[in-house]
Order: sequence, then structure tokens, then C-alpha cells
Amino acid sequence: MPPSANTPFEPLTGDSAYPTQLLYFTTSSITADGETLVMVSDEVGNPNIWTLDLKSRALRKLTDNRDGTLKSYVYFRGNPNRGLGKASICLDTVRRRAFFLQGNEVMRLDLDTGKARVLACLPDGQVTAFMHVSADGARLCVPTTDARALEDETKPQQTHGANLVGGKRNETIADKPAYDIDERVRREGLSSWLRVYDTESGEVLACERVLRGWVTHVQFSPINPEWILYNHEWASDSGIRRIWLWDGRTHRQLRTEGDGRSRTDWTCHEMWESDGSGVIYHGKFGNGLAFIGRVDPTTGETFEIELPGNYHRYGHFTAGTTHKNWLVSDGYWHPDGALENGLWGGEWITRLIVDWPRRHIDWTPLCQHHSEWDCQDSHPHPVFAPGDEMVYFTSNLGGGRSVGRITVPC
Repeated sequence: MPPSANTPFEPLTGDSAYPTQLLYFTTSSITADGETLVMVSDEVGNPNIWTLDLKSRALRKLTDNRDGTLKSYVYFRGNPNRGLGKASICLDTVRRRAFFLQGNEVMRLDLDTGKARVLACLPDGQVTAFMHVSADGARLCVPTTDARALEDETKPQQTHGANLVGGKRNETIADKPAYDIDERVRREGLSSWLRVYDTESGEVLACERVLRGWVTHVQFSPINPEWILYNHEWASDSGIRRIWLWDGRTHRQLRTEGDGRSRTDWTCHEMWESDGSGVIYHGKFGNGLAFIGRVDPTTGETFEIELPGNYHRYGHFTAGTTHKNWLVSDGYWHPDGALENGLWGGEWITRLIVDWPRRHIDWTPLCQHHSEWDCQDSHPHPVFAPGDEMVYFTSNLGGGRSVGRITVPC
């Protein structure tokens, strides 16, 4: 039996004075010792990094940004070259360090002392996206793209979920510009760059060009810091140029065009399994059915599991920290016969146990997350805590934006 609609989760920041959210799901928001939660809180247009001590429940503000939000991927209406990069924040869970952009400066922040220092400065003429730090804490990858990619003075359009929901505007991607960014990047020969920095010295270790590609997500392999998983964002052929791996020498596409299916399929939200043995992702086939997939980056072996026809609600899938066959999702699953609440995205946090060879999934609904999906910041983006005993996520329960957690059954 699924839990009822009133199944409670534990609110953690409901009494915060400002809208609060987790970091993006490609980075953990919880330190490896399970003691500290790292979040972004928006103080009247000025986002800052906060921590929550999970034992004492003490909140602590660690940055003092007063320049608004930096313009970047997802935050298209931010300030050019000024403000905190909400999309840039990533966490070294073991060494308790956060990395972020303040304008064009790459910053390293110590969670315990609260001290931040400039690690490096980005070159002019670049826009940024989601950063990532290697598992050994030694490298930071900052994806940048020639700034021309996001230059536009025309009225933005609403796409990919940015629609009217219940009479309310759903700015899920914060207003995509009124032109095809991927098409411009390819037509004008623009480039993205995988900029890798030493996290101690700030030395540039690599600056790899991705010609005619708009890169917005980067992730180091958990076991090999030479390997960087990256994407081509909003590809004009519906996401089938999405998933790529740079191994320090060559670039390989991990899911080929069409993949034996219709060219109208799409994929997104790729991420490493915790042991680095596979990359999981999700999307929709050309027949309209959603699926989740896994590819072995070494052998190329691929499994894709088609979901039931009524599992059509958009969401994210995040890998377990210790259970390689566990995923957590904020979309798709829906109780049989229950009314839909009209949201574009899903309504439930669910734990999945996946048997890839058998192409079988056991779904365990945990709770409703109460996200309004009204903007990128309200996406639940669930992540497992170390040991997979808890799931943390962003919620709009109570009308604001806050962080909660739910216990995961063994």
C-alpha cells in the first residue's frame, strides 16, 4: 500500500526567514559525516550560502553576497559578471569545502571557519553553469561557454515546462531566450570549455574545448578524476546528443543518436553511480513513453527500462550513495486511480530498487514533496544522505520554499 497523501516528512528550514533550497542534485548537499546540510537562501534577491547543523539545528550564513544572482545557465535573467552563481555551488563532502562563483571569481569556502578565498578568475567573455569537484577534492571543473550563446535582447519564451499551470506561470527554466541556444552555438561555431582547476593553488590543470556544444552539466567520475561526464544542453534534435565523456584525451558519446529508437527520443539528467561503474539517466522514447537508463562507460553496455504509460510526470533520478541499484526520484510515480494535482512535474518522492539486467524496478513511495515546480529553485532535486538512510529535498510546503527530509526504509 502506498503512503497516504498526508504522510509527513520532517521540515528542516520551515522557520527560515527566506526561501531556501538544496544545491543542484549533481552535487550532494550533505557532508560525508552526515552532520551538516549546505543550502542556498535567497534574501530579497540576494542568494547566499547557509549551513544547517543537523544535530543542533543551528543555521549559519557563510557568504555575504549583495549583488544578486549571476547570469548563467538556468538563471538567464541574472546579472552579467556580477552576483553569486546559484548554479555554480558544489560541495566537497569529505573536506567540508564549498566552491562557487562570485561574479567571475572562483571561490573556495571552508564550512567550519566560514572563510572564503579567491581560487581563480574566469576569463572575460564567458558564461557559466553547474560546477563539480572531484571525489578526492583536488580538482574543480568549471564549464563555461562563449557569452554570445546567451546574448539576446528579445522577449523570452516559455519552453520545456515553463507553461501555465493552474493559472500560474511555471518558470521552470527561468525563461529560455526566444532563440534556439544550441542552434546558435552550432551555427556560429561557438565553444564551451571544461576548465579544470587545482583546488589548492588555483592552477589551471586543463582547458578542454568543446566546439559547437553548449555544456551546462559536468561531473567527475567518483573513481577517476581524469574522467568528466558532460552534456550538450537542449540539443536541437531532442536530447540525443546529450551524454558525453571526456577521458582526458578523447571525447566519447555514451548514448548514440537514435539508440535504435526513433530520432525523436530525448535524454537528460545524467549522473554517475556512486562506485563509478555506470551512468544513469532518464528521458522519453519516440513513442512517448518515459524510461530510465544505465550505460557502462567502459564497455558501452546499456540498459533502458520503459516506464508504464501513466508515469509521464517529469522529474529527476539521483543515485544512491552506498546502494548502487538504488535511485530516488521526485517524478513519474503516481498512485493508481488518484487525481492528478495539475502540476507539470511529479508529486512524490520515491525510492527505486533497479535490477538492470532484468529490466525491473521496485518503487517505494516515501512522501509527497509538495513542490509547486514554479521555478528551477523549487524543483525537489532529492538526494540521499550518506548511507542512504535519509532523502533530502526542496519543498513548497506551507507556501514558501524550504528543505525537508524523509526516512528511507531498509
